[in-house]
Amino acid sequence: MDADSRGAGGYVLGHHARELARLDAQAAMIEPSTRLLLRASGITAGMRVLDLGTGLGHVARLIANLVGPDGSVVGLDRSGEVLEEARKRTASNVRASFEQGDVNTWRDDQAFEAIVGRLLLFHVPDPVRVVRHHVANLRPGGRFVAIDYDIGSARCEPPIPLFAEAISWICDAFAAAGASPTIGARLGLILEDAGLSDATTLGVQGYLPPRSPDGPALIVVECEVRQMLALADAVRAAG
Repeated sequence: MDADSRGAGGYVLGHHARELARLDAQAAMIEPSTRLLLRASGITAGMRVLDLGTGLGHVARLIANLVGPDGSVVGLDRSGEVLEEARKRTASNVRASFEQGDVNTWRDDQAFEAIVGRLLLFHVPDPVRVVRHHVANLRPGGRFVAIDYDIGSARCEPPIPLFAEAISWICDAFAAAGASPTIGARLGLILEDAGLSDATTLGVQGYLPPRSPDGPALIVVECEVRQMLALADAVRAAG
């Protein structure tokens, strides 16, 4: 959700109220898989954790529950508007705090035992540089946890040509706007290129039944494909 730090053109989908509502719906949809991946990463009680591109604080609140009363989580985002909302939603949780800053340059005076970025590297132009910058702020034995999409792996069973075409439109539009819609498949290589060793990758795939409202809410609702294609055309024309 970190607007300006997620690419030269900013966060592709904007910060308007409808997009924030879409982010809430998306966060609810992927919360179970996020919890699973955070636990699998080894984040435990007492840790000090940084949440990059925290946005509305969805992941920061999950982390706060994992680290418990003896741990803490700092949520970082460049958008003061969304951080204000994140602070309101997290006011009762003393383990979570929020800082305004650019993920490309911000660094805390104290090191972290874990650094998390969910749906962050998807939007930055140089993900290796961002990871490398923050790895330098990890304590010895610390971990960097990258959770991101591979939209290219989405499929419909049985196959429907319109679905495949829509996924192609979405991937092309994000790519034209400077995002990396299939970055999930490359996370291991990115972490290794950033200087981390023994990177472990794990894919979590959800399946939606026919007529489920969650599929459109996750990818397309409130960021219409036609609007994204118009954005892609504008980016191409400017470039």
